[in-house]
Amino acid sequence: MHQPVPYFREAGTGPGVVCIHSNASTSGQWRGLMDRLADTFHVLAPDSYGAGKSPEWFSDRAVTLGDEVVFIEPVLAMAGAPFALVGHSYGAAVALMAALENPGRIRAIALYEPTLFALLDAETPAPNDADGIRNAVADAGTALDAGNHDAAAERFIDYWMGDGSWKQTPEARKPPIAASVTNVRRWGHALFTEPTPLKAFRELDVPVLYMTGKRSRRSAHGVARLLTSALPRVEHVEFETLGHMGPITHPDQVNEVIERFLERA
Repeated sequence: MHQPVPYFREAGTGPGVVCIHSNASTSGQWRGLMDRLADTFHVLAPDSYGAGKSPEWFSDRAVTLGDEVVFIEPVLAMAGAPFALVGHSYGAAVALMAALENPGRIRAIALYEPTLFALLDAETPAPNDADGIRNAVADAGTALDAGNHDAAAERFIDYWMGDGSWKQTPEARKPPIAASVTNVRRWGHALFTEPTPLKAFRELDVPVLYMTGKRSRRSAHGVARLLTSALPRVEHVEFETLGHMGPITHPDQVNEVIERFLERA
C-alpha cells in the first residue's frame, strides 16, 4: 500500500524546526510558536494520523510510535539537516523516537512531558505511576464501546486537565476533541508497548530542553524522572503553575522558553 502523507503547516526560512502536537489536538496548537520562530527558522508542524487534515491510520495492526515517525518523515526531510524537534505529550514521545532513529540529523530537542509510559512499566510492573492514565484510557475505551463519545472525551480530558475541565470546554471545541479521542486505545497501546529501553536515551547526545508542569499528573512526572536521569545533555524546566496541557493553556509562557532554547542550541 502507498505510504500516506501527512498534512502540515509551514512558515519561515532558516534552520529547520519540526513541531509535533499532542493527542486530542492538531498542528494548530503550534501556530503561536510558529509565529514566534518564523523570522529565524523554517518551521513545519504535521498533523499526526487521524488528527486535523491528515489521514487515519490505515492498517488493522496497532500503530506504533515508529509508524508515527515513518508517517512524518516527508516533513522531517523538508526540514533539512540538522534540524530541531519540538514535541508535546504523545508528540514529544514521537519526537524522541524520531531523534533515536535519525542520529546525526537532529541538532536539538524541546520536549513538554513526553508520555513514554512503557518506561514506567519497565522500571516497576503495575501498580505504578502509570496507573492513572492506564485507568483513564480503559475507562474512555469502555465509554466508546457504549457509544458515549462525550463521556470518553470527558474521562481523558479531565485526567490531564483536572476534574470538570471537559464541562468547562467551550461547546464549539468539543466535537473535534471527542472525535479525536476515539483513538484513545490506539494512543495508549503505542505508549505502553513501546519497546525502546531507557538506556537508549543515554546515547542521545544533543541538547534537550525537558519541560514539565508542576501541576501535572504522576504519570508525566514519573516519565520525567526517568528520562531526565538518562538524557546526557538535558536542561529541565518546571513551570510552577502549569499542568500537562501547558503548551495549549499557556502557549506564550511555554513558547517563550522554547524560543530561547532554540536560539542558543
